[in-house]
Amino acid sequence: MNTPGGVVEAVEKMVEVTRANFTEVFFAVPGAAMSAGTIFCMSGDKIYMDYTSSLGPIDPQLSLGPEEMVPALGYIDKVEEFIEKSRVGTLTQAELIMLQRLDLANLRRYEQARTLSVSLLKEWLVKYKFKDWVTHRTTNPGSAVTIEEKQARAEQIATDLSDNKKWHSHGRMIGIKKVQDMLRLEVEDYTNDQSLRFCLRSYGDLLTEFVTQQRTPCFIHHAKKVIS
Repeated sequence: MNTPGGVVEAVEKMVEVTRANFTEVFFAVPGAAMSAGTIFCMSGDKIYMDYTSSLGPIDPQLSLGPEEMVPALGYIDKVEEFIEKSRVGTLTQAELIMLQRLDLANLRRYEQARTLSVSLLKEWLVKYKFKDWVTHRTTNPGSAVTIEEKQARAEQIATDLSDNKKWHSHGRMIGIKKVQDMLRLEVEDYTNDQSLRFCLRSYGDLLTEFVTQQRTPCFIHHAKKVIS
């Protein structure tokens, strides 16, 4: 997986297509899988990362035109800031004018995109990533993990990834240590596996070059199947 991000609705369809062809899906991130790419990774059974790999905040991008993509959470956060200022009587005249000029229909689209991103991430984590998480290893070691605990853990990860106040930037890169320590998400660390690192990087570079040359928006290569 190597992507700067995209549209969450497209990710949902890609997961449907992928899962229709494969019962088990592993994601390898030799570079960066940002925004929608992070959401896509959360639909996998395993995520492979090394010390150079990055995921990103799940700030959904919405298209306002052929060449214009906007981060939804940035707009929502700013509106919520203006509303709070209005509540305490500190909203300036300039901010009031900006608030009045906002398109409420677009604002609703931003809210829906945020809700969809979080709900998909929660669903896929529980269904795929957490499917083999059956016993606790740290809290109450050996005790069974309930579906409610899986759902609560998935919701916390989704909430953390969609928290702009935590990451401060749509383009913030979340490395493997932050994924493990801050998000408390288990990933497969291949940092010290030199052979696997070389193979993944070589294959990733080849696949990226092929997709770029062919101008193919989506390409999945498998030993027995090719889906494009």
